Amino acid sequence: MTLDTLIGSGTDLTVLQMTVRGIIVFILALGMLRIAGRRSFGVGTPFDHVVTILLGAILSKAVTGSSPFVPTLVASGCLVLLHRGLAWVVFRFPRFSRLIEGDKILLFSKGKFLIENHRKALVRKEDVYQGVRKTVQTENMDMIDKVYMERNGEVCAVKKAE
Repeated sequence: MTLDTLIGSGTDLTVLQMTVRGIIVFILALGMLRIAGRRSFGVGTPFDHVVTILLGAILSKAVTGSSPFVPTLVASGCLVLLHRGLAWVVFRFPRFSRLIEGDKILLFSKGKFLIENHRKALVRKEDVYQGVRKTVQTENMDMIDKVYMERNGEVCAVKKAE
């Protein structure tokens, strides 16, 4: 049985061919995500989400046959290696990190909401309260020292020192 018979070509695929493609893509995607590292799903910055979205979009084409199988897998592998390389650069060079991933934004400090920073982060006071409830489990802003929008978009609070 030839490879073409097993995985087919084009969009006119049998159930068996699409199943084999799906299994191959699953195994390769798992390997690629291991290469990309945990940050591609764990950290969740826009930088990481771009890779996740693109990888899903590209690999789906390999399964359905809407793009050639091997070139699609090679493109996916290159994308993962690019992500891994940029993640290394971000780790080694903090200034590059700010360019790629952004910086945290201070939303609340010294008992005051920093409205100009709210505009910059596109959040309302209720978003800040939600972050405080989620991270510190309180609604009492007198207990809060600072609130940030983190680089991954989460709103996190820091309690005042006791």
